[in-house]
Amino acid sequence: MSPLRTCRRHIRVLAASPTGGALALLLAALLGLGMANSPWRGVWQAVVALPLRLGILGAHGPATLGAWVSDGLMALFFALVIVEIRREMASGHLSSPRQVALPLVGAVGGMVVPALVYLAVTWGNAAAMRGWAIPVATDAAFTLPVVLALGPRVAPAARTWLMALAIFDDILGIIVIALFYGTAVYWPALLAAALATLGLAGAGRAGVRGPWPYVLGGGVLWVALLASGLHPTLAGVVAGLCLPATAAPGRPTPLDRATHALAPVVTWAVLPLFAFMNTGISLAGTRVEMLLQPVPLGVMLGLVVGKPVGVLGATMLATRLRLAPLPVGTPPGMLFGLCLLCGIGFTISLFMADQAFAAPGLADMARLGIFAGSALSALAGWVWLRMVPAPAPARRPG
Repeated sequence: MSPLRTCRRHIRVLAASPTGGALALLLAALLGLGMANSPWRGVWQAVVALPLRLGILGAHGPATLGAWVSDGLMALFFALVIVEIRREMASGHLSSPRQVALPLVGAVGGMVVPALVYLAVTWGNAAAMRGWAIPVATDAAFTLPVVLALGPRVAPAARTWLMALAIFDDILGIIVIALFYGTAVYWPALLAAALATLGLAGAGRAGVRGPWPYVLGGGVLWVALLASGLHPTLAGVVAGLCLPATAAPGRPTPLDRATHALAPVVTWAVLPLFAFMNTGISLAGTRVEMLLQPVPLGVMLGLVVGKPVGVLGATMLATRLRLAPLPVGTPPGMLFGLCLLCGIGFTISLFMADQAFAAPGLADMARLGIFAGSALSALAGWVWLRMVPAPAPARRPG
């Protein structure tokens, strides 16, 4: 076989594997971080701040390439994750209400404890305490590729549990933003968003299986949410929830078709772009002792300590109370490692930092804590899960 054909074969194999998507995400994140701390920082800033405004969206619309990625393209990521969860709810590891309850309970615990940790560290400083919600959300965009890259060391049911927990976490985080950090709600736009949601739900209930009603309805919902003051990526969540889970015999379901269409776009374009745009944190003048200031220390401890304690504690409590069983094939060591990865908080955390602190100094301190806490959580979870024994493959009956 010629070297060119061998290279092409390796590229196809890498593109089809979860490791390939995780590698693309990591390289894009390192590229953004590297450019932000190099003589090319101006180039990175120019790319992120590239003017890209649509007049039809008015003043509420994204004005830069970076804003379009965070507020627009990331809706596709949330739609894909919701579709994957819907597939598991239809015929997989989340096919019963008790299995859905476990990641939801874990998400709630993983929000309450980090907030309390942050408040304990910043208590008495009114300005700093406004950032209590910064460490409460697990970043599904970064956590999921890390888990996928671990391959067979994470059981499929455990992977689904973490994916569901991360998306519940992000949804709850968006609700927190809307309730505590959101701008004034524009009620006519919110009414339009409610009508678009009803239209999408009606199409799903009627069994409409063609993609275009959901694409158009999701677009209308995105615009309405954008104007309403709520986070527009919720449109991807709603559209994914409304897709029918059944199809005619021998035909792929709308959920399967959505996964086939969205997965390559999200894996190879949306997530790498998002990583490149959001990891450009300047480390110039950064000193270790700066992490001991209340805001970065509160954020870092909230992510590294509060998230795993909250998620693990709530999950174990739910199992002890017999509310839900642990995911199949998930021993305590694997569960603990996944709880460590829950401390990767980036997307929603960065957004909350911008909303919580008007003063640039405090926002920069919060970003430093987010970066340090997320990196430590990713490293700790990765090392732990590489050290614990991989689960034994399931035996076939007979």
